[in-house]
Amino acid sequence: MAATQIHLVRHGEVYNPEGILYGRLPGYHLSELGHKMAAAAAANLQGHPIVKLHSSPLQRAQESAKPWADAFGLDIVTDERLIEPLNRFEGGSFEFGPRVLTKPRAWPWIINPWRPSWGEPYVSVAARMLAAMNETWDSVDGGEIVMVSHQMPIVMVQRSLAGKKLFHDPRKRRCHLSSITTIEKRGDRFVEVGYQDPAAELLAQSIDLGAV
Repeated sequence: MAATQIHLVRHGEVYNPEGILYGRLPGYHLSELGHKMAAAAAANLQGHPIVKLHSSPLQRAQESAKPWADAFGLDIVTDERLIEPLNRFEGGSFEFGPRVLTKPRAWPWIINPWRPSWGEPYVSVAARMLAAMNETWDSVDGGEIVMVSHQMPIVMVQRSLAGKKLFHDPRKRRCHLSSITTIEKRGDRFVEVGYQDPAAELLAQSIDLGAV
């Protein structure tokens, strides 16, 4: 026996009034709206046989995992492989996009967007996420698993399973705050079987910065 589904859950809105690209920087916690988003995500799967809960070590992910822990009576297992990728833009107050070209100090960092040269390679992010999923899939005797992570790692899984190139425009990702991407294993490979935005009604009020 093994798991029946894995749900990759993105964290809720972060309290970030200065608009900093926070990456792995410490001290970035959920906003009041972010807590509501996280609760909405957990409520969305009430009644499902959730048997294990993993989370990135970053505070915003741990806080987003808390409603799941409370709702399903589970401990939060911290998994470093679910963490946000490192990137050289951390601590800046500008959004990634064409405006980066107006920042001369950033030019050496964007020389190879296909890797990308500003941080952890896409292939590395995809590999660690899939390794975590494979290991966790086989660690239970039936039931469903929730893994709370971040936008880019989840998108790397989505694109890998769809057979798409990992290089992409970060502004066009399909991975909203507190979204749920559902994965199943068919034979020896994972496939995406669902995507939900349980916090959709709250998204219009939210600020989602920091895509790299």
